[in-house]
Amino acid sequence: MTTVAFIGLGVMGYPMAGHLQKAGLSVCVYNRTASKAAAWVAEYGGRQAATPREAAQGADVVCVCVGNDADLRSVVLGEQGALAGMAAGSVLIDHTTASADVARELAVAAAEREVGFLDAPVSGGQAGAQNGALTVMVGGEPAFYQRAEPVIAHYARMCKLMGPVGSGQLTKMVNQICIGGLVQALSEGLHFAQKAGLDAELAMSVIGKGAAQSWQLDNRHKTMLEGHFEHGFAVDWMRKDFDIVLAEARRNGAQLPVTALVDQFYADVQAMGGGRWDTSSLLARLNKA
Repeated sequence: MTTVAFIGLGVMGYPMAGHLQKAGLSVCVYNRTASKAAAWVAEYGGRQAATPREAAQGADVVCVCVGNDADLRSVVLGEQGALAGMAAGSVLIDHTTASADVARELAVAAAEREVGFLDAPVSGGQAGAQNGALTVMVGGEPAFYQRAEPVIAHYARMCKLMGPVGSGQLTKMVNQICIGGLVQALSEGLHFAQKAGLDAELAMSVIGKGAAQSWQLDNRHKTMLEGHFEHGFAVDWMRKDFDIVLAEARRNGAQLPVTALVDQFYADVQAMGGGRWDTSSLLARLNKA
């Protein structure tokens, strides 16, 4: 039986870890708020640990899904971090959306303990995590990926090795760039349709069968028109991700004018009190103007 530690039980990690336990793996969880870990154990079984180090002891695979670079370092490094409890030959999978730099940093720290490391951010939102239908973009060595992929498969419908360490995070940045532009375009289309006196929902049903079709159009246009923005991935999180994207673009010379503009539009949504609204709330900004 594969023994897994799962560190970080937020809206993504909680169901991801649950899929592992339901699949018959032996799972030990750690969460900064211990009551969340206790609730997970009550729902799924398994065990909870008091520290990341304790959770990682004896684990073949350790999965981490936390908020940002600083959170990641706090649960992986140090005397009570996961690496301190991991045995040589085990694999650390980081599902956090973080920087490529921290992925490379942690890979070096893991190698010093003869531990494999994969950066493996996910896409698909809360619904994808709950349904075991995430897309996982992975960076690392093929040998580590081959060992980790059967574990990841329990909560993913697509998992792909993209290249060396850091490549998973860079691919997730591409994902966020594309989503930001798509949601802004969809918001403008809906806004225009309303101002033009069209039945906006009918317009979407027509253009959604042509070249304008997208996941965002199919799954969000109705709730956007209803002004319902409680569908998982929050504006605050998207701005965190855009900070990472734009910093990487400054480093590699990529030109991202639309992404930079959409980031500022999300700042406007935050100023409206919508930091916890989901990313489709760009329409609310247009309708307010």
